Amino acid sequence: MLTTLPVLDLSRLDAGPEEAAAFRDELRTVMHEVGFFYLTGHGVPGELTDDLLDVSRRFFALPEEQKLAIENVHSPQFRGYTRVGGELTAGDVDWREQIDVGVERDTVPTGDGVANYWRLEGPNLWPQELPEMKATVDRWNDLLSGVALRLLRAMAASLGAPADSFDDAFATRPFNLTKIVRYPGESDPDPVQGVGQHRDGGVLTLLLVEPGKGGLQVEHHGQWIDAPAVPGAFVVNIGEMLELATQGYLRATLHRVISPRKGSDRMSIPFFFNPALDARMPQLELAEELRGETGELSLDPTNSPILETYGDNALRYRLRAHPNVVAIHHADLLG
Repeated sequence: MLTTLPVLDLSRLDAGPEEAAAFRDELRTVMHEVGFFYLTGHGVPGELTDDLLDVSRRFFALPEEQKLAIENVHSPQFRGYTRVGGELTAGDVDWREQIDVGVERDTVPTGDGVANYWRLEGPNLWPQELPEMKATVDRWNDLLSGVALRLLRAMAASLGAPADSFDDAFATRPFNLTKIVRYPGESDPDPVQGVGQHRDGGVLTLLLVEPGKGGLQVEHHGQWIDAPAVPGAFVVNIGEMLELATQGYLRATLHRVISPRKGSDRMSIPFFFNPALDARMPQLELAEELRGETGELSLDPTNSPILETYGDNALRYRLRAHPNVVAIHHADLLG
């Protein structure tokens, strides 16, 4: 019975052909059997992690009116600040506050023949009181994009496909997203939902958990495994687009977050590595010995199937999670 997530060291890819091959084999096994692991050896400087956590804590310490000045109700793209209780997962309230930061692009005008998911592209909302926040988060996004792409190439190669199989989906308009999240303590002592159980709708997630904190739980064979912070490591998991691309060989795994105990809190910063909104992930031709181990694709907690175009999947999750934003900016999509 698995009691903790496996730990993989990305630097093994640079330790010679035999070590790199062993890393890819281990990666394939872990992503097939668990779908979650700790990643070390990624090369992201500890100073940048410290800077990001510091500016994030300073943001959440701002007066309420300054945070609400960039509340996501002002953003048709669901960017900016979400107040505590302002997001739903599986229909229930998540006890957290957060700021969502995506790729900065011009908005796409709506109209006939324009897919609804293009509404998600647009500008971010930044707090005027912390001008340094943008540069820190932008650098974070750039570095983690490189780590995620390297990991994705290793995954493709481990499955017997060309390492660059997924590159085209990310080449022009990748739709990466960083959430900076604070969980105020509400469990007392019975656990309270920080985030309800769900699978991620994109490709890869690299999660920074504040040192010394826990709360993340991963489902494995009907049991919940605790995944507390490991010094210097990201928690990595795959999303539904990668499950779809591998015909269910790699699994997007259910996970949830339990609110901290009252009197404490927890910082958590997930980075979502996603393809272009109009991308369909290529269907990998798996190595022959793996083809018999594919399975039925996952259904989300509402029993909805994975949608093939990433933007459709992303928009569906936003519409469910933020009904207040939808009512203001996307009422035509209701129902």
